[in-house]
Amino acid sequence: MLDADTLRFFDGHEEALPLYEAFEAQLYELFPDAGRRVQKTQITFFNRHVFACASFQRVKRKAELPSPFLVITLGLAYPLDSPRVAVKCEPYPGRWTTHIVIGGADEIDDELLSWLEEAYAFAEAKRR
Repeated sequence: MLDADTLRFFDGHEEALPLYEAFEAQLYELFPDAGRRVQKTQITFFNRHVFACASFQRVKRKAELPSPFLVITLGLAYPLDSPRVAVKCEPYPGRWTTHIVIGGADEIDDELLSWLEEAYAFAEAKRR
C-alpha cells in the first residue's frame, strides 16, 4: 500500500521501494487479512501479534549489504539455520528474531515465503 506514510518511510531509500512492493504483494497474497503499521524505523505486519517487519536496519557492515537492500525480520519459535540469515537472537525464551537481507525480488522465493508462513502461524498461536 503506497500511502503517504509508506512513501515517507522510503524517503532516502527510494531504490528499495520495488523490493518492498514485491515483498508486500507476496505477503498479502498469503495473508490478505494481515495488519500493517508504518513506523519510523520499520513497517510491521501482524495478525494477533507481530510476525514480520521490513526495515533498513544495519544487520551487516555497509560493504556487505547489496544496493538496494531491505531487511526482512521474522519472529520464529526456533533459531533459523540458513546462510541467508544475517542475525538472529532470542529476546526471550522460545522466540527468535531473525533478520534476512534481500537485495532483489528474486530473493522473495519459496524458502523465504515458507519462513514467513511459519512466522505468521507462530504469531497467531502466541498467547501473550
